[in-house]
Amino acid sequence: MFALVRKEITGFLGSLIGHIVIIVFLLITGLYLWVFPDNLLDQGYADLAPLFALAPWVFLFLVPAITMRSISEERRTGTLEILLTKPLTELQVVLAKYIACLLLVAVALLPTLVYWYTISDLALPQGNVDTGGILGSYIGLLFLAACFVAVGIFASALTESQIVAFLIAVFLSFFLYLGFELLADYSTFGGLEGAVRRLGIQEHYMSMSRGVIDLRDALYFVGVIGLFLLLTRTVLQSRTWS
Repeated sequence: MFALVRKEITGFLGSLIGHIVIIVFLLITGLYLWVFPDNLLDQGYADLAPLFALAPWVFLFLVPAITMRSISEERRTGTLEILLTKPLTELQVVLAKYIACLLLVAVALLPTLVYWYTISDLALPQGNVDTGGILGSYIGLLFLAACFVAVGIFASALTESQIVAFLIAVFLSFFLYLGFELLADYSTFGGLEGAVRRLGIQEHYMSMSRGVIDLRDALYFVGVIGLFLLLTRTVLQSRTWS
């Protein structure tokens, strides 16, 4: 399984789209934080909140771009059947693809730690930043990315077309992130508004961004990840159903 993880990472980093995705993410966040109007330097606050407000929206497109080829390309070229003839179960193949894509997202996120160091160095007094809030936000962002990766892998398993897989992943990720929040704004649900909001990712992501790591939030993310990975395994197993 780990050989497959290594193969996926090498293949992605060796492709042009791999470098483009990472560069685009860093370019967007860098320009937003340091160059565009109302940037961190203009605001005068040693706070990375703008990064964590922007990153989920960038991830809505970045993560599907990473995951869209993971299984759909295997289906299109016919190598999926060859892969599954090896001593690997469907779940192991799904996990290998998932781990590889999640590591690639982490690679894209890793350079943003420089932003943390920079605002800490510029703060008065030096180091006067909300370390707990920033750390919690990074953990929440990793959980959010992990959910988007699971959704993207599932979308990639549904079709041979990378473009279709990308669009499905964007739609599902958007709905999970903001859809329940929008639904809760309607008066139809009455006193259930809070429960509906908690079905969405944003509610739990914002909770972690406050620097409070609640076990309920962590269990929610693990549940969403597990659900979509199991759905992906079911899609792969369905090829043998008669």
